[in-house]
Amino acid sequence: MSKNPIINALGASAYIILIVSVMTFVTQPLRNKPDTFFAPITALFVLTLSVTVMAFLFFYQPLQFFVEGKKKEAVNLFVKTVGTFAVITVVVLILLFSGLI
Repeated sequence: MSKNPIINALGASAYIILIVSVMTFVTQPLRNKPDTFFAPITALFVLTLSVTVMAFLFFYQPLQFFVEGKKKEAVNLFVKTVGTFAVITVVVLILLFSGLI
């Protein structure tokens, strides 16, 4: 994706917000209906798509560095991206448990 870990982590956060928003608004009319055979199928489709998108956001650029022989840069970018995403996650959890969101 990017060589900037902040952009990668924000991209992952934006993807999560997008998926949750779509799932919330699309399933709103279905709340009072029972689940069908397709509910778990849809969940697995979304899970597979999400794993693929997250793998791209977190691993693509570090893998490119690794293949180019830049192992230190690969590890550094991956760790910084995961660390930035962890900070975003902690901030969201703090906001959630403090009642601000």
